Amino acid sequence: MTGPRAIRGQRFDRLDALRGLAIVWMAVYHFAFDLNHYGFFQPPYRFFHDPLWTVQRTMILSGFLLCAGAALAVSLDAGQTWPRFWRRWAQVAGCALLVSIGSSFMFPRSWIFFGVLHGIAVMLVGARLLAPLRGWLWPLAAGCIALPALWRHPGFDAPWLAWIGLVTRKPVTEDWVPVLPWFGVMLAGLAGAQWLLTHRRAAFAGAVPGVLRPLALLGRWSLSFYMLHQPVLIGLILAYTTIRA
Repeated sequence: MTGPRAIRGQRFDRLDALRGLAIVWMAVYHFAFDLNHYGFFQPPYRFFHDPLWTVQRTMILSGFLLCAGAALAVSLDAGQTWPRFWRRWAQVAGCALLVSIGSSFMFPRSWIFFGVLHGIAVMLVGARLLAPLRGWLWPLAAGCIALPALWRHPGFDAPWLAWIGLVTRKPVTEDWVPVLPWFGVMLAGLAGAQWLLTHRRAAFAGAVPGVLRPLALLGRWSLSFYMLHQPVLIGLILAYTTIRA
């Protein structure tokens, strides 16, 4: 038994607000990263090792992927067709390509070959195919999350296989979001949203307090915000250093 379908174009403000919160947190994190990169913090922070930053990255990324899985559930509930899915997917994949190109100029030795947008693009296809399994998504999600901790192999360290995630050493790159374990997080978001849409739709689709509406609005433009925020932040830092000099 399923609940009423979402109306195409209907917004779920609570989901948008969660996505908005994630991207604001991400922007703050990236601003700190940029300040560190340009030498504003002395001694510099170790972003890839200090728990203060690695835990934040894990939480931000988990929020993104949970929201991505939930958004897919909402789209399917509204009757999303494969052509409509591919149109949205092409936007994500195109932006992922732009990130790779841009990062190759800024970090030629550690450019982003499989970052968050690359991961989302690949995982969305898998999640779309597995969505009809519904309740079976939970054990699949748990398995994806657990597998890299249980088994890895040096064969996956090769650059053309590192995107899978079963590596024995992290590749040299500024951002790396492999399919495993992160696909499990997206599946958890998909499964959780499917359950809420069926059993607790009002809780999932209810309005947000007025103070959170800006976050909900921002969450509707998350991909655009993601693509623009780093050039803006870096531009502001460079402008400040130029003026100060």
